[in-house]
Amino acid sequence: MSTTASYTVTGMTCGHCVSSVKEEVGEVPGVTAVEVDLATGLLTVRSESPVDQAKIVAAVEEAGYAVAGQS
Repeated sequence: MSTTASYTVTGMTCGHCVSSVKEEVGEVPGVTAVEVDLATGLLTVRSESPVDQAKIVAAVEEAGYAVAGQS
C-alpha cells in the first residue's frame, strides 16, 4: 500500500532549489516518488510504507532548506 505525506519547505527560490530537495529526499530509504512545487513550497513524498518524518526533515535540511513548523 502506498503512503503519501506532504510538507511545506521554506527557503526555496529557484529550480535548482527544487532539484536539491528532490535529490536529497529521494535518497531516503523507502521513498518512491518526490514532487516539489516551487511556488507553494509543497513537498509531496510517496513511499511504500510510512517513512519517519524526521528522516524527511533531515533530508530537506541536508539540501539546505527547512520544513515549516520544524525547529
